[in-house]
Amino acid sequence: MRPVAAFQDRHLDPETREQQRRDQTGRSGPDDEDRTGSVHPTSQPEPDPATAPDAEPDRGAGPGSGTGPGSGTGSVAAVTALPDDLARALDAALDRVPASRLAPVVERLIGDYRGGAGNVRGTGVATAPILRTDDDAAAYAAYRMPATYTALHEGLSRAAEVAGDCLAPRTHLDVAGGTGAAVWAAARIWPTLVAATVLEGSEPVIALGRRLATGADGATVRSARWEPTLLGAATVLPAADLITVSYVLGELPEPVRDPLVDEAARRADTVAVFEPGTPAGYRRVLRARARLLDAGMSVAAPCPHDGACPITGEDWCHFAARVDRTSRHRSLKGGTLSHEDEKFAYVVATRATPAHAGNRVLRHPLQRKGLVTLRLCSGEGAITDRPVPKSRREDYRAARDTGWGDPWPQLDA
Repeated sequence: MRPVAAFQDRHLDPETREQQRRDQTGRSGPDDEDRTGSVHPTSQPEPDPATAPDAEPDRGAGPGSGTGPGSGTGSVAAVTALPDDLARALDAALDRVPASRLAPVVERLIGDYRGGAGNVRGTGVATAPILRTDDDAAAYAAYRMPATYTALHEGLSRAAEVAGDCLAPRTHLDVAGGTGAAVWAAARIWPTLVAATVLEGSEPVIALGRRLATGADGATVRSARWEPTLLGAATVLPAADLITVSYVLGELPEPVRDPLVDEAARRADTVAVFEPGTPAGYRRVLRARARLLDAGMSVAAPCPHDGACPITGEDWCHFAARVDRTSRHRSLKGGTLSHEDEKFAYVVATRATPAHAGNRVLRHPLQRKGLVTLRLCSGEGAITDRPVPKSRREDYRAARDTGWGDPWPQLDA
């Protein structure tokens, strides 16, 4: 559930960490900065997500535009609230820390991730663990867990819609899973899950994740296990039906990323990879997608095909989930809006045999009087603009209710 502005050495085994520090190499820098030059440490910044600097006008799949939201008049994303039990658990945990103490910790953490005292900007190398204390873990959960949960729930739900009964995991492993946002999201989507394990390297984060889980309504989350784990190129993962690797590849040095994805593919029938919805995050997801396909998997979401991604040039594929902000969330992030947009890129690949979505909507539908135009990634592996006129009444009504990231099954011209 961590942001990706800096490599956090708490995830790595000692040998990999020492080599990384000696070489002073990593990821971050211009490669991981968004179009405004600000590293992605949080969700959509103030002011309004639709007009913030990193929300460029949606020109479609063109240079620098991103296949994402923009100034079109398409449907407004629905705001997703945390499930009641997770909201209560977070409140109970965070109420122990006075807001006056939590706010400066949030500010410090954002600064550390962007290149402050905790890391060397331009190398992505953490010179000291960033989440070191109980207050650090609480502050991080307060400002990141709602957005992480919402993005994961959105992406995993898309895979579940396509796969149906073909995808019914019973065991779940969350790699570098922090306070367990992926566990909460997956358990809400798949009632078949009976066991979940989170691998995490920070003891304060582990303690908070366990405390939050005790407040869950469902037995799967309540019984979830957190195991202290440092990641390296030779890490061996436990087997599970579903493995999630969310918001972590960008924090790891490049020599660790591919082996981790390959190991996940060896140990699970379904692997989900999530990264921030920046060009660099998309490239990491695209690379992971290729390795999962090479391992014999098929893409359940978001792609409606297993072929090469048709997006080329400076464009990139990403999606967004609108997150409900509590008063605490707004206060800690210095915001006034009741929501924020979490942009993310993702892939869910599986050895099950789901039918692909017919097409995937890549941006907010453009609505004009009597006409809805959908930008689609098609099952044939091409980007196409599909006009849906009012004269096609049923399709037109469906198109008006369709949102960015939805499947679009109609294949006729």
